[in-house]
Amino acid sequence: MKYMNKSIEELHELLKNKEVTSQELIKESLELSHKVQEEYNAFVTILDDAKGVEVTDNLLSGIPYGIKDNYSTKGILSTGSSNTLKDYVPFFTATAIENLTKSGAVPVNKTVLDEFGMGGTGTTGHTGIVKNPWDKTRMCAGSSAGSAASVAAGVYPYATGSDTGDSIRKPAAYCGIVGYKPTYGMISRYGLFPFASSLDHCGVLTRNVTDAAIVVDNMKGIDENDMTTWDSKNIHLKESLTGKVTGKKLCYIKELCDINMYKNPTKELKEHLENFQKSLEICRNLGIEVEEVSVDKTLLNALASVYVVISCAEATSNMSNLTGLIFGPRGEGKKWDEIMKDYRTKGFSPLIKRRFVIGSYVLQAQNKDRYFHNAQRVRRLLVDTWKNLFKKYDAVILPVGSGPAKPLDGSKDILDKDTVALEEHLQIGNFGGFPSITIPNGFIDGLPVALNITGNCYDDENVLNIAYAIESKMNYKNQIASEVNHD
Repeated sequence: MKYMNKSIEELHELLKNKEVTSQELIKESLELSHKVQEEYNAFVTILDDAKGVEVTDNLLSGIPYGIKDNYSTKGILSTGSSNTLKDYVPFFTATAIENLTKSGAVPVNKTVLDEFGMGGTGTTGHTGIVKNPWDKTRMCAGSSAGSAASVAAGVYPYATGSDTGDSIRKPAAYCGIVGYKPTYGMISRYGLFPFASSLDHCGVLTRNVTDAAIVVDNMKGIDENDMTTWDSKNIHLKESLTGKVTGKKLCYIKELCDINMYKNPTKELKEHLENFQKSLEICRNLGIEVEEVSVDKTLLNALASVYVVISCAEATSNMSNLTGLIFGPRGEGKKWDEIMKDYRTKGFSPLIKRRFVIGSYVLQAQNKDRYFHNAQRVRRLLVDTWKNLFKKYDAVILPVGSGPAKPLDGSKDILDKDTVALEEHLQIGNFGGFPSITIPNGFIDGLPVALNITGNCYDDENVLNIAYAIESKMNYKNQIASEVNHD
């Protein structure tokens, strides 16, 4: 195997010089897909009939990639990793995928996710658990687990993802790659299975910042089918990557980054925060001003609860069409309500059922103000706090999570109260629709860890350029997971 560990620009150059053909790249990517599927269970569908295309001046033309299986793809199984849609073949393709097709990109598989994107472990998809290619006993995080695992394993240079709370950026961190969620509405959500509409973002997972810029340049654009999209034609992400960051200002939050804020810090947490401080020194050496700021810990600790209430409420509404009557496998029963009950009882995993119960409960008339409206108020407080930071700083820089990927054995989707804000702060990027990118910044016990940069809405060029400059001073660009053997 020779090519799939390369960057998009490297592959494009080889294609243009006729040193390799699009079909040869696809053949290699498909062979790797089957190998990675056996080892890590990253895919719902492998498109063995994928064909090479004409190579144009577009950097993506002729290059294979993966599609998260909650993007609608015409004529191709699109399950959302749920038994309720295990045989669903759509009649239309998501706008973001259509845009990639117009660019000449070639999909070779559909990747596993936590069911309907509602999970952070990569363990609830109907086809089974996605294993981390750095260590098969560890999780990939979620929900874009299959996309993260496949890119980290070198199946192709990029895969699409979706991000409602941290579903691109946390899996990227756990798998030692780059995860980028652009400003809300930069990429159309038409054809993305909706989870929580005010929080959902389309995005990408890659092995370097430049590739992330290239892919989103081709995915983005205003779309008449998505009223939340906006005209981004004057934003050129790849062109913005100059590496010139002298005079830029970043801040980090004391309550999240100071080890003294934690009662019983683990060895991993200590090393993670020490590693983060080393990354801040890299920033300073680049000419970036870095300052510590303080944010009310009570507000930070409300993050996870606010996310659960709002996302579950929106999910309950968005997925009311999953009845067993319109599409998907038919439920059993003589009456419509019996059919729907049977379909949902048998089809949804316990996690999904729990989230629907929460969503229905917080939307009940007697509970709505106490839970849903209060969650919206706290969301506004958090967004306003970050927007005030953006008045002075170009972006907020923070460590991702409390350390490397967590073990699969015995791991549950339960948060430690002491580190909950550190684990969940990426959700603020969804609350405010802010552009946010995660890049690898080291290892703990042989497992990758990462940092995140989040900026103000529509300031994607600035955010990516800062990430690009920091990446250039580290040695974690284009890395392939250590456990993977392509020989």
